[in-house]
Order: sequence, then structure tokens, then C-alpha cells
Amino acid sequence: MGEMKVLGRHIIAEMYGCDSCLLSDLDKAIAVLREAVEVSGATYLGEFHKRFEPWGGVTVIIALAESHISLHTWPEYGYAALDIFTCGEKADPWKAYEHVVRSFRPEKVNVTEMVRGLIRMEKLQEMR
Repeated sequence: MGEMKVLGRHIIAEMYGCDSCLLSDLDKAIAVLREAVEVSGATYLGEFHKRFEPWGGVTVIIALAESHISLHTWPEYGYAALDIFTCGEKADPWKAYEHVVRSFRPEKVNVTEMVRGLIRMEKLQEMR
């Protein structure tokens, strides 16, 4: 079958039972995601963030050279959706994930990792 190469890893996490005060704190969410970028070894490019009314949910999206990390919160439900996609060998999305989960302290997490761009090395060499 030949050697396979993974181009990226995509972690999708649903965090339940988070403190609603944490989930509505935009400054905290920004700081946590910036720290997650740093601990993962990813390269920060820029960010977007917004607070939503009336419930105070927040969205933080950080663009990475390796792809992105994003957090969307629903304080009224104690729920947050975390998305971390990195490509290449440098960044470790699981380190970012662990940092975010430690910071938001959910009661329950459902997490899935999707391998992105699984290709045969022979095919990659043919394309070059």
C-alpha cells in the first residue's frame, strides 16, 4: 500500500457544563486561545473576536500559519465549541486542546480528531 502522509489534524471538541461566567468573558477567551497557540507551537497570524447579546456568548477565531483555532460559547447552556486545525509537523493541536480544557474546566467533553489530507507518498511524489 505504501507510506502514507497526514497533511493535517483537526480536533473538534464540545465542552459541556462550563461556568457561564467564564464562557461570557471575552478577554479570558482571547487570552486562553492565545496561550493555546503558544503552547501548541503554532504560528500566530491574526484574530477576530466578538461578544453576542443578549446572552453574552463569545466567538474567538485565531488564524495560524498552520490553519486556525476557534472557540464559540453559549453561556446560557454552559456549552462551548472548540475547533483546532493544524497542518505540518511543527504544531501539536492536542497541547492547545489540553490548555483550553484546563482553562474552561468543563464537566464533560466530547472530542474527535479528524485526519486531514491522508495521501500516499507515491502520489505526492508523482504530483511534484
